[in-house]
Amino acid sequence: MDNKNAYNVLRKVNTPNDVKKLSEEELSLLCGELRGFLIAQVNKGGGHLASNLGVVELTVALHRVFDSPNDKLIWDVGHQSYIHKILTGRKEDFHTIRQYGGLSGFPKRSESPHDILETGHASTSISAALGIKVGEGEADKNNKIVVIIGDGALTGGLALEGLNNAGLLRKNLIIILNDNHMSISKNVGAMAKYLARLKTTRSYLNFRSWYDSTVENIPFVGEKLLSATYRAKSAVKAYFKQENIFTDLGYDYFGPLDGHNLDELIKTFKNVRTIDKPILIHITTIKGKGYLPAEENPTVFHGISPEESPKNNNGLTSALTWSETFGRYLVERAEHDNDIIAITAAMADGTGLAEFSEKYPDRFFDVGIAEQHAVTFAAGLALSHRRPVVALYSTFAQRAVDQIIHDVAIPGLPVVIALDRAGIVPGDGETHQGVFDIPIFRCVPGLTITAPADGKELIMLLNYGFSLESPFLIRYPKGICPDSLTADTKPAVRGRGVFIKRINAPVLLMGVGSTTEVMIAVSGLLETNGIPADIYNLRFIKPIDEDYLEQVTADYQFIFTAEESSLHGGIGQEIRSILACGGNAKTITNFGIPDTFITHGQRNILLKSCELDAESIAKRILNQLEKTDMAHIRRKMLYVNR
Repeated sequence: MDNKNAYNVLRKVNTPNDVKKLSEEELSLLCGELRGFLIAQVNKGGGHLASNLGVVELTVALHRVFDSPNDKLIWDVGHQSYIHKILTGRKEDFHTIRQYGGLSGFPKRSESPHDILETGHASTSISAALGIKVGEGEADKNNKIVVIIGDGALTGGLALEGLNNAGLLRKNLIIILNDNHMSISKNVGAMAKYLARLKTTRSYLNFRSWYDSTVENIPFVGEKLLSATYRAKSAVKAYFKQENIFTDLGYDYFGPLDGHNLDELIKTFKNVRTIDKPILIHITTIKGKGYLPAEENPTVFHGISPEESPKNNNGLTSALTWSETFGRYLVERAEHDNDIIAITAAMADGTGLAEFSEKYPDRFFDVGIAEQHAVTFAAGLALSHRRPVVALYSTFAQRAVDQIIHDVAIPGLPVVIALDRAGIVPGDGETHQGVFDIPIFRCVPGLTITAPADGKELIMLLNYGFSLESPFLIRYPKGICPDSLTADTKPAVRGRGVFIKRINAPVLLMGVGSTTEVMIAVSGLLETNGIPADIYNLRFIKPIDEDYLEQVTADYQFIFTAEESSLHGGIGQEIRSILACGGNAKTITNFGIPDTFITHGQRNILLKSCELDAESIAKRILNQLEKTDMAHIRRKMLYVNR
């Protein structure tokens, strides 16, 4: 740990029990030291900063009052669990967070008994907590289950489903609603406005503040009377019009509380700990609290890259990302097409739609963390003869599979679905890898799926997608977008790819999307070993023009495919099946993501661990060819070299 002497209180804390031993003054100092430690570590190694700065006092208060892991703390999404990790014995390893082989940026059951539920997608916590509570029955009646969920996650349908069922079953869950007005971007929707109204009922808040401070100071009976008031607080709230959606659902509602007032949080948690019914504590926090740059721009500081990452003088990478290229294209197209409407699910900045939202606010919809709604909303727009574009991360599109099939594909509606972060995603780990969209959607009838190899192809394929009167999906990775990998400017032909290099070599390398660039590098490595190879860019994942594929591969004995997606159910297996059915005897080898969940780490390390980097692929190809009768290859090489 850096500058150990600078953390006089923090160095005493290695377990939650250590938090309970601190004096009130030390607790306050601990919060300041935690912020300093977090800022230093995350600025150096990258990670989620603003969201964790906002929950420092909350996390300290939780571990002061509750007995983790006997009392179970469940963090929704989990990117705000860094302080929890530091206080539960992972302080010395914190510098490894999100690094390959290091700590996860999310709760991880294999990492600590204090991590109860592995989370990474929003809105799952209440349902899981209710399941744990029902499953335990009377066995752990005295132990509490505490859910920490943000107001952003409350826009997700699953959170509302869990909230509804937990209220019905009357189990004694404690739900802490951390209201900071933010998901990654600023929160939107009726729920955000509703919570804002709860926070502005000053008559009740002023009365409560006066009452608490007055009653608490009454000698001998103050604390008992204050505790009794907490139990009867629903009646007080009713008088001051504090009945709300949560009380109507069966919860005892406390709040809004200042989520940075450590004393108030601790007192409230102590009082509600003994209540045997569903509790909802509404706290308000500031995302980025205590670090001015993060407070002023919490979206930018939600997740930051390591300080050593290459940047230009403006603090930005010098080339456009895939997201930025997509966003700029959509802005330009919308200028000439008034029917284009852009939709995202709390990811305006991440999907490159921030500029679109500013230029065409009437044609931009951020629906909150509600991918299911986003897709079906788009279906309705398409039925009204508009041209909706739904921009989602690949991993989050998993939550809208039924809607894509049921509401878009079955009626054959012309909805464009742009899947960002398709493939390996560094840092965030298993929950965020975009490696399942090809197997999931390739089997859906009527859905066209494409993967561009570079920026020019991204624009060309989007133009193709807009020309269709049927569903269209385009997938592309996170990171810098190559401008042009080839001089080939041929327009898209349905189901057909293009050759990037064709010299009638003995080996054919097939790439799809991001792996096309990898296969170009593989070709260079093979040539240094005396084996020339042709390169084919698939472009289309679905449909595949099978007759054309058989025709262009007829002269190759060795074919190698690579995809940044799961091998099982992937496009490589489809190609193998097509060519096998065609009766042409070939050796076809598929490279892709193995049948395992991919951990967190730097992108280049993760690709190498999956043997999807150029060096690994070239090595495996060379090893395979060495074990094969090389006579055919040598004859073909002589022909090529003439």
